[in-house]
Amino acid sequence: MSKKVALVLGSGGARGYAHIGVIEELLSRGYEIGCIAGCSMGAVVGGIYAAGRLDDYRTWTESLDYLDVLRLLDVSFRLGAIRGERVFGRIHEMVGDINIEDLPIPFTAVATDLTNHQEIWFQEGCLHQAMRASAAIPSLFTPVIQGRRVLVDGGLLNPLPIVPVVSSHCDLIVAVNLNATNQNHYQLPVVERPAAWKNRIDQLVSSLGSHLPGFLRRNGDTAQLTDERSAMQTPVADEDQASPKSASGSHVADFSGPGSLLELVNQSFEVMQTSLAQYKIAGYPPDILINIPRRVCRFFEFYKAPELIMLGRQIAHDTLNRYENPLG
Repeated sequence: MSKKVALVLGSGGARGYAHIGVIEELLSRGYEIGCIAGCSMGAVVGGIYAAGRLDDYRTWTESLDYLDVLRLLDVSFRLGAIRGERVFGRIHEMVGDINIEDLPIPFTAVATDLTNHQEIWFQEGCLHQAMRASAAIPSLFTPVIQGRRVLVDGGLLNPLPIVPVVSSHCDLIVAVNLNATNQNHYQLPVVERPAAWKNRIDQLVSSLGSHLPGFLRRNGDTAQLTDERSAMQTPVADEDQASPKSASGSHVADFSGPGSLLELVNQSFEVMQTSLAQYKIAGYPPDILINIPRRVCRFFEFYKAPELIMLGRQIAHDTLNRYENPLG
């Protein structure tokens, strides 16, 4: 008899693609997903799954390269670097106009209300608007305005929303934490890709440079959040900002000090999320905790979907093996 799972999908920017791999691994083992609570990218992936369009979303994200990601940047001049209309417009095309209460499984998207300083749970109403509000990463995406409410990323208060599923009638609570700091043995898988259109990318980056300083720079095969000033800065050395190498010897992620105000804000945001996630886990320990290491990629590396989906499935596979075979 299959076990019914209450699935909690945390926030963590591009690392949220790992949620797709986790979902696939759970389903391949016969687990039934009975309800979902998600924050930021966790709300996006969870909402798309609940709407039955995860395969379409995976196909689209895996097709994105550096150039495609740049094309999705609709630059804003107020309250955020990107309006997000192109990205979420594409997602809206996939899921259509559907309300949360009409989904086949219960779903909760968590956002933060800046006006009233409180956590907001979307459990009814427009799915697309709920996902957009939950994923409005401060400084990156413009917030969602609802009357007097200014809604931004739920990770500001609750990056791992376990509480919404505690009362569900499921056999297990499975939480996916995208801000783990103790998974150093996992590396980002290597995925062979066609050569990028370097000249066109450089032209686009140059044209965006005055609006998004430090957003994206080519460095070998790794896109980094830095700018010309980063070459003069001293790298920050800690366990999450080391430069681990894959089995092939190539660097998985090259972390240095923030090269722009945008990156400084988001590095600070990630540090806060890491701490908050630990409090949520301690307060409401899930039955199964799947930890995705924070260091495997930067918050903004949305062109790494294939690698991150593979990593999510690998870590879920290992974690579920330990749960199912504790003596193995």
